[in-house]
Amino acid sequence: MLETLSRGFEAARDRLRGVATLGEENVDEALRDVRSALLEADVDFQVAKDFLARVKARVLGERVETRARDAQGRLLRTTPGQHFVAACHEELVALMGPVDPALGRDAAGATSVMLLGLQGVGKTTVAAKLARQLAREGRRPLLVAADVQRPAAVLQLQQLGAQIGVAVHAGGPGERAPAICARAAERLRREGFDAVVYDTAGRLAIDDELMAELAACRDAAAPANVLLVCDALMGRDAVNVARAFAERLPLDGLVLTKLDGDARGGAALAVKAATGVPIKFLGTGESLDRLEPFRPEGLASRILGMGDVVGLVRDFEAVVDQRQAEADAERILGGQFTMDDLLTQLRTIQKLGPLRDVFAKLPMFGGMADKVDGSELGRVEAIIQSMTLAERRDPELLLRQRGRSARVAAGCGRAPKEVSELVKRFGQMRDVMGALGGGKGGGLLSRIPGLGRFAGGGAGPGGLSGLDPAALLGGGLPGAGGPRRSERAGRDRDREKRKRKQAKKDRRKGRRK
Repeated sequence: MLETLSRGFEAARDRLRGVATLGEENVDEALRDVRSALLEADVDFQVAKDFLARVKARVLGERVETRARDAQGRLLRTTPGQHFVAACHEELVALMGPVDPALGRDAAGATSVMLLGLQGVGKTTVAAKLARQLAREGRRPLLVAADVQRPAAVLQLQQLGAQIGVAVHAGGPGERAPAICARAAERLRREGFDAVVYDTAGRLAIDDELMAELAACRDAAAPANVLLVCDALMGRDAVNVARAFAERLPLDGLVLTKLDGDARGGAALAVKAATGVPIKFLGTGESLDRLEPFRPEGLASRILGMGDVVGLVRDFEAVVDQRQAEADAERILGGQFTMDDLLTQLRTIQKLGPLRDVFAKLPMFGGMADKVDGSELGRVEAIIQSMTLAERRDPELLLRQRGRSARVAAGCGRAPKEVSELVKRFGQMRDVMGALGGGKGGGLLSRIPGLGRFAGGGAGPGGLSGLDPAALLGGGLPGAGGPRRSERAGRDRDREKRKRKQAKKDRRKGRRK
């Protein structure tokens, strides 16, 4: 969903590459690319106009220091283009923030959340996601099925509650939504629940009847947090819906869903500026673990192609056992790396969500995320699962005895050549890991200041993330699906580079005329 926005900022950055000074003319040219990207991404025109004006004022109104010292006292060189990117990043963060994703508590000390929104935006799924998140934080949540308008809404919430092990409160036949909310609040206090999520009804459009029912539910439940669920696929209409709800009912925040689809992403940028209501959570998939606290600085970094390391570390901490990770890292860096370890790594990566999302959060890899083929992880996993225990411990058997490679290939539906290539790349990776962590004097890592402890196994929760099993999928771009695809990606980059050079020459000729 960030592709359109990222493409515009990347084009602006390319225009300023090699520029010695920032002037009115080259800044206007760079901002023209940004303006096109913002409008194409369905950002409100006035919001885009104000954003561009602030960036221009900052870029032209500040002195650019081309030399600076970091915290360690090292001298660093900066360019005008980097100054432009920094200004864009800071203004993007200011546009979407500040945001506090923490949920407030009501008078009884319980974390209570009421979800509002139109029909079909994903309120019921978001309710289950929030309940799951609260349960993982050590709370005892209660889900409330207050949507008596949509057929099967109560059944859907009950099924989701059973899936995550959370109790669901449903009303009796003919019971109205406000009464259901009031009885749920009483049950909350009576049975010792310390969190509650109310799933309310929606409509195809905003009307007075809907608003009156929601206001009555709010009065009956007195929730500490009233969150509006918006669909990112609605584009600019999401901003209009948020504005309409905010005018009728006080809102504490928004949940933006379906950001993993073909959304243009404009709603994420414009909704805070247009309504004053901050985004608190992002929904990035149908599975119940795909809900994350909204971080403006993380999304701004991804838009600018700089990744989101903090978000990636949080994802790893959620799926990796810290003690096991440290033990595995110490053993692997000692050269004891088997196909079973690789299989564990692949499954850990799969828990993080789509591989493209993972690469989008990696610095310097954000622009390559759309080229990553996530299905390759499944193919590698299939090859490993077709091996015997002896072959997983000693993959060289597959190279010494060709009949084994043919058997494994037949078992997973791949070509024998693919099996051999995987084993060869695995061997290279194992050698690199052994050289980094083992050997005389603690290996290469021990010679790097600050990494000596890591060489001894102190990898922390992200210790295994130092490995790059996705690199086994291809010889070039990690996860890109093999050498041929990597070569093709390289040719595409060269072609784009030649186009940019030619466009630059044409602009120079136009100025001379």
